[in-house]
Amino acid sequence: MTAENSAPAKNPWSGGKARPLLVCFSHLRWNFVQQRPQHLLNRAVADHLVIYFEEPVWEEGLETARLDIHAQPSGVRVAVPVLPAGLGGDQAIEAQRGMLDEVLDAHAGQETIFWYYTPMALQFAGHREPDLCVYDCMDELSAFRGAPPELVALEARLFDLADLVFAGGQSLYEAKRSRHPSVQVFPSSIDKAHFIRARQPGRQDPADQRDIPHPRIGFFGVIDERMDTALVARVAALRPEWHFVMLGPVVKIDPASLPRLPNLHWLGSKSYQELPAYLAGWDAGLMPFALNETTRYISPTKTPEFLAAGIPLVSTAVRDVQRPYGALSLVGIAAGEAATVQALEAAMSRPRGPWLASVDRYLADLSWDATWGAMHQLMRQRAERSLPMAVTASDPAAGTGRRVHV
Repeated sequence: MTAENSAPAKNPWSGGKARPLLVCFSHLRWNFVQQRPQHLLNRAVADHLVIYFEEPVWEEGLETARLDIHAQPSGVRVAVPVLPAGLGGDQAIEAQRGMLDEVLDAHAGQETIFWYYTPMALQFAGHREPDLCVYDCMDELSAFRGAPPELVALEARLFDLADLVFAGGQSLYEAKRSRHPSVQVFPSSIDKAHFIRARQPGRQDPADQRDIPHPRIGFFGVIDERMDTALVARVAALRPEWHFVMLGPVVKIDPASLPRLPNLHWLGSKSYQELPAYLAGWDAGLMPFALNETTRYISPTKTPEFLAAGIPLVSTAVRDVQRPYGALSLVGIAAGEAATVQALEAAMSRPRGPWLASVDRYLADLSWDATWGAMHQLMRQRAERSLPMAVTASDPAAGTGRRVHV
């Protein structure tokens, strides 16, 4: 982003009648699963007009591209580019660029924030200059299966353009902090009021879980290449009297590749609202993440959600679970099927009271409200300090052409 040296930079929080426009560019569908974008942007609507740009969908027989915009109950507006099937890559980018221009032109005169989850959006958004540019880096997308080859170069460009970079976990922060002068770490947080419902006695078991015997060990989340399905199969085989309840959509892997055993129950995707009812019937939780490039930097949102629900949890040795949850003995960390079985046995047999007290002390100050509040404050401060200054040879951004802020 650039600014004229002769004029003060525009202030996104100038107190005008119209709320600032926050345009989010994401690789995740709004109505797929409840994740970091939904938690944050559902709170951003209190101060911003939020438009959530999804990746395009293609429609057979469509002659003219269109932008479908759907208002969500929270106030977020989800914008879905609908493109004719067979439209080429350059044409698809051009169509999305035109859609974005129409949205921005319709809000001409409003302060504008671009909030990126995917650097790929720069292909159609990089020609516009917002008043504030935020990169909320929640994953190392370049390590995911099927990542576009141009993603790495586009992320480098996004680091040059961004005013603020938020890292979704400690490992991501450590990997990204040298690439931008203003990187802040904001790990996964928690909606405690939602998940603590699982602790309420007398909750009715969901119909498809009701007849599954105890002990029940559960997982919820996206089921993809990040799950060590072979570990799940080996643990289930070692303890045929335990029953494993697996919730979530299957993506990027063949559902037929999932292990099938009498005590493995793949119940499919459940809504965010349904989760406490399922968790209430579990005796322990398992996060069987594979340890590979796709999980090297993850900070699973479900970790504090399991804890808020009061479910003893065992995980593979994901770094952002080991630190702090494993180090504080809030989550059991195990490697291999034998150690996982042993850790689950220990988690289910220990007294819940002292462990829950430790959990609640740790979670006391953790909330998505607090996370968004801290992010919002940083955004306000950046806006107030967005006067350009000369770069120097020692400046990490020198020569990049981006603005440097005091």
